[in-house]
Amino acid sequence: MTFKQAIQSGFQNYVTFSGRASRSEYWYWTLFVFLCAFVLAIIDGFLGTPLYAIFTLGVFLPNLAILVRRLHDRNKSGWWILLFLIPLIGAVILLIWTLLPSDNGANDYGVEPI
Repeated sequence: MTFKQAIQSGFQNYVTFSGRASRSEYWYWTLFVFLCAFVLAIIDGFLGTPLYAIFTLGVFLPNLAILVRRLHDRNKSGWWILLFLIPLIGAVILLIWTLLPSDNGANDYGVEPI
């Protein structure tokens, strides 16, 4: 999946918590959010605008949705996202799971993404 396709998919599946998201889709989306947040934080620093806060609120649900779909791609329930509540260890486990390759073929959450 290309960078552009991943961003389009992220916005088209704004609050879709079902299905699967490939590793490239997840990481391209994460890169897009990081770059936008970085640029908006700099702009906010100079102009004092609330753009960063508005953007952060605007991508909160898509970030959750794509992480849940990425977990589904690894054949894990979306409820595993609650590992974030465990300081450091939970985030490390989720990071490792997002870095691992997709399950081949169909799993409990659908067919393998393109």
